Amino acid sequence: MSWALAFLGFAALVILHELGHFTAAKAVGMRVERFSLFFPPLIARHKRGETEYAIGAIPLGGYVKITGMNPAEEIPPEHAHRAYYRQPVWKRVVVIAAGPAVNIVLAFAILAGVYLASGTAGPPPVIGTVEPGTPAAHAGLKSGDAVIAVDGKKPKGDTLLAQLDEISPAIAAHKGTPVTLTVKRDGRELTVTGKTFYDAANKKYRFGFSYDPGGTNQPAGPVRAAGLAVDQMWTVTSKTVSTIARVFQPAQRKQIGSVVGGYNETRKAFALDAETALVILAFISLSLGVINLFPFLPLDGGHIFWALAEKVRGRAIPFSVMERAGFVGFALVIALFVIGFTNDLDRIANGGYR
Repeated sequence: MSWALAFLGFAALVILHELGHFTAAKAVGMRVERFSLFFPPLIARHKRGETEYAIGAIPLGGYVKITGMNPAEEIPPEHAHRAYYRQPVWKRVVVIAAGPAVNIVLAFAILAGVYLASGTAGPPPVIGTVEPGTPAAHAGLKSGDAVIAVDGKKPKGDTLLAQLDEISPAIAAHKGTPVTLTVKRDGRELTVTGKTFYDAANKKYRFGFSYDPGGTNQPAGPVRAAGLAVDQMWTVTSKTVSTIARVFQPAQRKQIGSVVGGYNETRKAFALDAETALVILAFISLSLGVINLFPFLPLDGGHIFWALAEKVRGRAIPFSVMERAGFVGFALVIALFVIGFTNDLDRIANGGYR
């Protein structure tokens, strides 16, 4: 079932991306000849009005065919006024930018929705598992206890990670002497005391428990959820751009993936829980939007770049110039795909995807 859900998730991202182009083109009066999910050969098609709706056999994307996307295209006189290259620059930019914009807005909506519904992991840290037979178990520490102080001192920091960075070293510093934890259990504050022990495997003194990675749930209202979504999107965007910008560095090149890797990660996420799957789909949608804005043909960003170049120049750019630039851009896109696909195959061969 996870395979089917992952496929449907990817298909939804493609459909929504192309639907952005399609809707914008219709809205500004361009003639849309075909709306296709996946690439040819076509296995199903249905014409409604002037537009043919189709499904291709190669599930690697989709496309919207707008009359006049190629300046050299022969166009019937009755449709010439609606051709892409006959339109003002602002209309062309709106139509091309609509696809990536849908992916970016969708990523924001998913992330903000997840934060709004589930909140975030915050302090204080919560005990996950108490190991049987350890000082923590003998002292009466229980799963679900929230640690609010060590030896009477409240940890500094207003994030879960910051408090964990304070608590763990404070416990380890006892080196076999008694440590006192102040915990909150069922709304009451309790103290738990016991000696630490040396864990040879981890080479440090411990009390005998692990933390719940979820920490204490912190509800997120609409404003905070939106802010957290934007922060997360900025982090993912920065990482995506920096990784591709340093593609000639072997270590960075290994980080690049393809649709195969994204599909497998989504499939695994669906096997875990819906929330994780939604977050991964949001990241894939965001990456799809960001990468498509790179200023190279045939990417959407390439079409936007040349439209704006025409605006600055004051007259049309020769199609031969765009063709040459498009060849370079196409080579870069293919190179990135091959690198990502090769990396994913290597991960699969070495057990990275299961």
